[in-house]
Amino acid sequence: MFSQRVKKGFTLIEILIVVIILGILAAIVIPQFSNASTSAKTSSVTSTAQSLRSQIALYKLQHNDVLPAVGTFWNLMTTQTDASGAAYTTASTSGPFGPYMQSVPTNALNQLSTVTDVAGALYPTVNATAATGWAYDYNSGTGSGRIYGTGTDSKTLVGP
Repeated sequence: MFSQRVKKGFTLIEILIVVIILGILAAIVIPQFSNASTSAKTSSVTSTAQSLRSQIALYKLQHNDVLPAVGTFWNLMTTQTDASGAAYTTASTSGPFGPYMQSVPTNALNQLSTVTDVAGALYPTVNATAATGWAYDYNSGTGSGRIYGTGTDSKTLVGP
């Protein structure tokens, strides 16, 4: 009598077809994750810039319409100051203001935290050679106080 042989396992052709299908699906899906990552970083920079703008506005309100200077920007935003912008001490006559930020934020797109003055434009540009994390419209204290994150090239501005 003939007995039927029971087929066990997969053939090489079946396994190759499954591997090819998985490869095609991976080629379609992986770029989507890359775009989502860049989009998330851009959103994070926009959110941080928006938060910084509101803190700059509060600083300006509490310091007699004076913007925090570029050279001491992070120091002024992360420590207590008096109304003149000097470091607050118990001898200060105009009480403690700040800190406006707990720590210096790093730009998620280029991992930089430096601040560059982009003096005054409605659509400011950053110096092509500047490696900066944040572009700030200070303009010798007469700027708008707007701050933008910069893109991976440190030139493209990101923000609200």
